[in-house]
Amino acid sequence: MNNPQKRAVVFAYHNVGVRCLKVLLAGGVDVALVVTHQDSATENIWFESVQSLCETEGIPFITPDDPKSPELLAQVQAAKPDLMFSFYYRNMLPQAILDVAPAFNMHGSLLPEYRGRAPTNWAVLHGASEAGASLHEMTAKPDAGAIVAQQAVPILPDDTAFEVFGKVTVAAELALYKVLPQLLAGTAPRTPNDLSKGGYFGGRKPEDGRIDWTQPAQQVYNLHRAVAPPYPGAFTDLGPRRYVIERARLYRGELAGHIAGLPPGLAVVDNAILGVCGDGRALLIHSLLADGLRISPAELKASL
Repeated sequence: MNNPQKRAVVFAYHNVGVRCLKVLLAGGVDVALVVTHQDSATENIWFESVQSLCETEGIPFITPDDPKSPELLAQVQAAKPDLMFSFYYRNMLPQAILDVAPAFNMHGSLLPEYRGRAPTNWAVLHGASEAGASLHEMTAKPDAGAIVAQQAVPILPDDTAFEVFGKVTVAAELALYKVLPQLLAGTAPRTPNDLSKGGYFGGRKPEDGRIDWTQPAQQVYNLHRAVAPPYPGAFTDLGPRRYVIERARLYRGELAGHIAGLPPGLAVVDNAILGVCGDGRALLIHSLLADGLRISPAELKASL
């Protein structure tokens, strides 16, 4: 990647932020400033730290609370960037910042599919067979700018969102790595982002993991895969106790004789925990948590 050195301001967080920041450094980009987040004490931090990478590489970084503050705008302007990038930064950037220099965002889907928040989780929830990463021009409207680069990855039938996110992180690294020389040279392609296709999705809350056992088994399984740990998990309440599915598979054996007459919900059959669904099929639950502790089929049967 032999191009005249360009200065960049980078808004980054999470694994995608770390890997894409490393691509910029490998490509000879002068990262003048990184804007990232303070890790939240209330969140399960299972991902890599952009702040730690900046400390290792000696890159100036800040963690402002308000992306619309005049102070942040002044700091971005003072860095005099040629380019700006957003790699899984969680806040929308105001137009005043976008006006400082050409800005590009890395989104975790094959745009225009799954615009908005939590694209990997939504893709798994909807039973998609493919995910990916898209580098696109940033505009005031989220995930709407022209597409500069894309990289697809498969979603296998039993992949959890966590596993798919690992692939999406690699996809983001590959997409940026391949197009970076053209970006630095000002010759990167632009493909229109057709917003009449795909859809926009909002953020997900832990409560969205509540299981409706009357749904078909494939839908319940997709929910489990979409929110399986380290995400909050698909759950069901029985009396005062909340049960969270840690690991499960769609039961592909012949169940008619085993679950005939069983109502939708948790059941114990032949010392195995099943989640019986509305279409007469079931999930075979390999690990079920109650109060954070794994419970056995015998313990569940006693509480049922």
